[in-house]
Amino acid sequence: MKQVTIYQAKTHLSRLIKEALEGEEVIIAKGNQPMVKLVVVPEMRKQRKLGTAPDFIQYMADDFDAPLEEFADYMS
Repeated sequence: MKQVTIYQAKTHLSRLIKEALEGEEVIIAKGNQPMVKLVVVPEMRKQRKLGTAPDFIQYMADDFDAPLEEFADYMS
């Protein structure tokens, strides 16, 4: 979360908008008193893109999802 004063917000509005679009929470304060939050309109949020790392998993053991011996006492 980033907090800026009204003066800083006026001076750096473009940068603050860019940061908000990237997911940063921006609070605008009067002195030290938070007043408003700069939020992104839902339609303008970045859309998640699935399948961007198809080769990310290089190896997965055959027993990846097998129960662990250490937890045998907890499983009934």
